Order: sequence, then C-alpha cells, then structure tokens
Amino acid sequence: MLLKNKTSVVTGCNRGIGKKILEEFSKNGSDIFACVRSLDENFKKITKELEAKYKNKIYPIQIDLSDEESVKNGGKNILSNNVNIDILINNAGSIDTSIFQMTSIEKYKELFNINFFSQILFTQLILKSMIKNKKGSIVFISSSSAIDGNEGRSAYVSTKAAINGQSKVLSRELGKYNIRVNSIAPGLTKTDMMKKNTPDKVVDQITSQTSLNRCGEPEEIANVALFLASDLSSYVTGQTIRADGGM
Repeated sequence: MLLKNKTSVVTGCNRGIGKKILEEFSKNGSDIFACVRSLDENFKKITKELEAKYKNKIYPIQIDLSDEESVKNGGKNILSNNVNIDILINNAGSIDTSIFQMTSIEKYKELFNINFFSQILFTQLILKSMIKNKKGSIVFISSSSAIDGNEGRSAYVSTKAAINGQSKVLSRELGKYNIRVNSIAPGLTKTDMMKKNTPDKVVDQITSQTSLNRCGEPEEIANVALFLASDLSSYVTGQTIRADGGM
C-alpha cells in the first residue's frame, strides 16, 4: 500500500475526482480528513463503508470554500486532532461558463475566492503540521485549460492558472522543509461538473483532438494524485502534470 501510515486531507470528496481520490487513498492505507461542503448522511455512510472495507480511519469535515470562516474553522478542526498531516489534496472548486465580455467582476471575485484564495488560506493552515514535521506533499487539482486556454471560461481558467503559478512558487519556498508541491491539469473528465457545463458537441470536438480520442475517467486523475502523494514521486516537485489524453 502506497500510503500506509500516512494521513491525508482531501477537499471536495463527495463526488467526481475527489470521491475517487478518497477511494484510492483509502485502498492504499491512508487515514483521511475528508472535506465536503455539505456533511449529509449519505456521505457519512460512504466513509463508513470505506473504513469497513479498507480498515483506515476517515474523519468527515465540513468546509465551505465560499466562506472564509468555514475554511478557518475546518482547518482548525483538523489541526485540533493533533495528527501529523502528510498529504494535502486541494481538489474542491467551482466553474463558470461565459465569454469574457459577459463575465462580471463579481463572478471573477466569486471564482477566485473559491478556486484560489480559500485554497491558499486552507493550505496555509494545514502547512503548520507539515512544516513542524519537515515533510509533506501538496497537490492542487488545476486544469489543462489553464495551460491551453478555453473559450467561454475566462474566470475559471484564470483561477486555475493562478493555482499553477502558486504551486510553482510554493515548491521553491517549501523544498527546504522536505515538502513537495505539484498540480495536476486534467483534460475533460467524466464528472457531473463536465456533464453539466460542457455540451456534447464540445466534448466530441475536444476529445477528437486528443491522442487517446476519449474523455478521462475520475479514477485516472485520482491515480495521478496517488502517485504525487506517495513516495514514488519523492523527487518530483514544482510540476504541473497534464492528464488529458494527449492534447
């Protein structure tokens, strides 16, 4: 098991890529602080089933990235357990689909708050444990659109490009503490977010341009996160790894 005796913090665990990360990390032995915006009974049931199957510990944590106080309280809640944090996966985020001239400054602020500022604040909090123990791996889930651009998603693309830049800077600053920082840039991935925000004709157009001629599966992105979280990537930092089928 690649993450045995490690403790992870993962945001956005209730669906899509985050849910698959929760499953893969559990399978590989990690205890997990599983962060979600809405802590409902269905999610608690999922965590109990994973614990029973893989014999790890999962601590459901409520965090709303649109609310700064919620982010602070969630981080403090995690740290109050006095558990050494080895891995942080910043997965949760939001999207908007509108062309540049139709995107309000308010929408830019909203997406930057969720996709960038709240994630940076949360990372600052969790880093306290990593710096203290002089080890850790931080992974941001970005997007291939932050590299290639994506018509009609100006605000979203801007937030993800900011994440890539911040990831690179953090890798420089935190290397002396043996903390690695990377980001993953998925292409089109079969999630509820993709289905809701990407018309079928656009999916067909984009996938036809990939070498593999298909969308990615959430578990394929989760496996990249598993690699970056594990000691298999002990000499990998400051990278944005594309997982996009060969764009």
